[in-house]
Amino acid sequence: MTKGEQTRHRVVAEAAKLFNQRGYEGSSMSDIMQVTGLEKGGIYRHFSSKEELAAAAFDFAWNEAVQLRSHDVAGIKNSVDKLRKLIANFVERRSPIPGGCPLLNTAVDTDDGNPVLRKHAAKALHAWQARLIGIIQEGIERGEVNPETEPEKLANVVISCLEGALMIARLERKSDALLNAQAHLDMYLEAVVRL
Repeated sequence: MTKGEQTRHRVVAEAAKLFNQRGYEGSSMSDIMQVTGLEKGGIYRHFSSKEELAAAAFDFAWNEAVQLRSHDVAGIKNSVDKLRKLIANFVERRSPIPGGCPLLNTAVDTDDGNPVLRKHAAKALHAWQARLIGIIQEGIERGEVNPETEPEKLANVVISCLEGALMIARLERKSDALLNAQAHLDMYLEAVVRL
């Protein structure tokens, strides 16, 4: 990695923390300069705009979250067990980027605003949905998942339940809602989804 690439990576990583905690509008160029230690010109040498930096920072933060949530999933053969592990990882492994889930934060932050960030958040959501749908469809094909299961609906229920529970947990500053969501999803997967 060249020195320029290292600098760009460092700027993205530091900006990801800032944007994930304060949002796009709440993060000024002065704030970005302070956390990166670069002058405005140094930042604009790597990014054409604050918006471009914010998009790269979101992608970085989301990739970090996905890697964390994927821990030890690849080696699991059974589809239902894979889903349960993904859920457990979401609950037990907090985002390495301060501020919580980058998808939830960015979705809320861009709901009425920034179309570029909204597009990046939507792409991340669709990738997460596709991953869950793929696991569920594979489970149906292998005879591990009830064939009456609707993959798209189940994927959305899992994501909605986890992200909603995370929002409650952050507001209450305790993990009860996340643990409740995990217990409910595990029970549903065992009682209704698993063959």
